[in-house]
Formats: sequence, structure tokens, C-alpha cells
Amino acid sequence: MAQMPSNTLNISFAGQDSVVPFQVAPLDVRGRVVQMGPVINEILDRHAYPEAVSRLLAEAITLTVLLGTVLKFDGKFILQTKTDGPVSMLVTDFSTPDAVRAYARFDEEAVAACVDAGNADAPSLLGKGILAMTIDQGQHTQRYQGIVQLDGITLEEVARRYFRQSEQIPTEVRLAVGEVFTRQEGEGPRHDWTAGGMLLQFLPDSEERMRMKDLHGGDGAPEDDGFLEDDAWAEAQALMGTIEDVELTDKSVEPERLLYRLFHEHGVRVFDAIAVQDQCTCSQTKVRNVLSGLSDTERAESVEAGEIRVTCEFCSEKYTFQPSDLSTGNEAAD
Repeated sequence: MAQMPSNTLNISFAGQDSVVPFQVAPLDVRGRVVQMGPVINEILDRHAYPEAVSRLLAEAITLTVLLGTVLKFDGKFILQTKTDGPVSMLVTDFSTPDAVRAYARFDEEAVAACVDAGNADAPSLLGKGILAMTIDQGQHTQRYQGIVQLDGITLEEVARRYFRQSEQIPTEVRLAVGEVFTRQEGEGPRHDWTAGGMLLQFLPDSEERMRMKDLHGGDGAPEDDGFLEDDAWAEAQALMGTIEDVELTDKSVEPERLLYRLFHEHGVRVFDAIAVQDQCTCSQTKVRNVLSGLSDTERAESVEAGEIRVTCEFCSEKYTFQPSDLSTGNEAAD
């Protein structure tokens, strides 16, 4: 592994939970890299999911952060799966400028069966269904949504297909999740999660250099599609293919060091890092507005022991309302 020379150590490393955008001009590629730590642990510790579910959700969070920090406007990027697998739903969203949240729905027995059978990878846990990536710019704007079929593919391949089908931008993605076990003197063992990822895109000035090949007739598989061969993009992909999981998850290997290792021969330009944080967007007012929008019948069905109780699936915050405190809705039609 190429070592960063000592005379460059005066740079400020972004550290964990900060997305580092970069550009390698000689190869016409741009990208971003992130190493997640405390934010991942705060989210996963709150939910106490089985290990396999936590690992899958950590990948989804990392991918969401890589894609969400691209937004240049006030809005939200949402990644959501709906499948027939043991993990039937993943929901992660990034609200500009820096807030990420996530949760998962799963069948505990089915997940345990997958683990016992040695099939705890993403394709096995997700099964078949769809993954939607949605960009929401707020009220009075139209949502943009891209759909990718999940048919036994990884989240890395999901991102590649999304950009190939929706944006027609040559894209490579690497994701990794790791576990760290430590023990302080006089204390019990401690378990922490760490995750990392890199997104690389080929964006030459000439559109011809990145256009897709003409497709053959018939219904070819997504893997049959391809971008015109380009030496620069081929080299960038080859370099990214050398990344080891530990380089994305070990906090001693800062993103800047990894970028130097990959692209020092060409020169890599690093831009200001974007810090992210675990922050839910729910509130008493937002939940009240949702309940007030229900019909009288729907609200009546939600009353237990004289109260309406709502728990946010993202942050587990609990909200309690008296039915009389909510504005009157409309009766549901017969």
C-alpha cells in the first residue's frame, strides 16, 4: 500500500461521519468517500436489531449518505426497499444539510433461519422486490423517483443499476461494514459498528466518451448494458477494485489516506468535507398534523385507554395525544 508522505500530514483529516468529495482530473472522475462511526452506532444501538439486520441497515445508511450529500438544495433523499425477504423493508433518508435516520422491518424467525443456514448476505435477506430512490424538494415541487428491481443483487449493484438506467452515468460503488470489539480495564467488552463507502463516477467533458453502447434487440439483462470502453474509466475502476473492506472501515485509515493510496500517481483533489449526524425530523407538531388529517373513524380506531400513542419508527420517540386535542377530521366514506 502506498503510504502518504510525511510532508502531507499537515492536512486536516475529515474523520468519521464526514463525507469527503474528491476529483481525479486526469481520469475524468469525481466521487465521494465516507467512513461512518458514531452515527451508525447511535442508530443501530437505539433499535437493537439482530446482527445481520444491523449490518444490512448500516450498508443502506452509508449508501444514503453518499448519495444524499450530493443534493445542492434544501430537500430530502430517501432510499426504501419493499421486498418479500426476511427483511421486508429498509428505510433510510438524508435531510439536507446533514441529518440521516433509518429503520428496518423484518421477520425475526426468518432472519435467524437465514443466519443459521449461512445466508445472511443482502440478497438473501432482502429477497425479491423493489428499491426506490426518491428526491423530495419539499412542498409545491414534484418528487423525482427512480426504481430498481431487487432480484438477488447487492446494494452496491443497486446503485450501479440506478445510475446506469436513470442517469446514464458510469458509476462504481464500494460498501463495507465492520465490527470493533474493545475492552477497557475494569469494564466489560464493548461492541461498536463501523462502515464505509466510496462512490466513483466517470464525468468527462465529452458526452461521447461516456455514452452507453447501443443495446441489442430483445430483452437483455441489465448486465448486458455497458459503457463504451475508455482507458481512463477502466483504470479508475481497476484502482477502485483494489480497495479492501478494512480500508473503508478502519478509522486509522482516513478517507484522505485511502484516496492518496488509490490516486497519488494522477493527483487527487479533495474538497471540503460534509459532516453528517444522527437526527430525526419527527416532532410533536408533525405527528399531531398527521393525526389531525385522519378521519374521525381512523382516529377512533387508534385510541387505547383513552389516548392515542405514536412511536416514531426512526428514533423511537413516543408521542401521546388526547383525542379531544386533535382537530376534527372527516368521517370515512361508507
